[in-house]
Amino acid sequence: MRSSLSAAALLAALAAPLVAQDHADHAAAGAGTAPAGWTIRADRGDAKTAKVETMGKGLHVTTGPAIILYKADTKGTGPFHTLATFTQTKPSQHAEGYGLLVGGQDLEGAGQKYIYFLVRQDGSYLIKRRDGEKTTDVSKGWVQSAAVKKADAKGSSTNLLEVDHKRDTGRVGFLVNGQEVHVADPKDLALDGIVGLRVNHNLDVHIEGFDVHR
Repeated sequence: MRSSLSAAALLAALAAPLVAQDHADHAAAGAGTAPAGWTIRADRGDAKTAKVETMGKGLHVTTGPAIILYKADTKGTGPFHTLATFTQTKPSQHAEGYGLLVGGQDLEGAGQKYIYFLVRQDGSYLIKRRDGEKTTDVSKGWVQSAAVKKADAKGSSTNLLEVDHKRDTGRVGFLVNGQEVHVADPKDLALDGIVGLRVNHNLDVHIEGFDVHR
């Protein structure tokens, strides 16, 4: 009995670091600078570990560490509407999110602030608030929704995300593929600021149609 327990413990010890390695951030092959006008900020480490390139009618993003991607002059103030279509082109070993950010402030500093709206391959969405190193939920964690398209057999999925800030009606809607999945009071969210994109760890995502309408 003792020898079998020891063997089991040894196997568990050997497996643990493998699991940690599988979820580690892997620098994207060919990583380097962003297209003209775009800024990359990684959650940790070097932003140059991400690959962002112009491809077709949009941007193709391959990440190691999670990043935000933005243009300093692309902002939403007052009532505005932003949208983009995201295609996850390959399956990720761990479900990781990608989507829009709004209300960006001090994005290059320690006091960075923004709201982010993400989906992931398991058919769920997330809305969170970042304030420096602290993040807090706007939605109740990851929420399953029929509006979010799950990855197909090849690990690919395409989702249109929108943030529709209707200050004149006292509401802001978060939409996936034209369906409103969450509604909030604009007074509860700091929405004015830079509008951009967020792509989490070890993902391969193509983004088209990113725009802001006022």
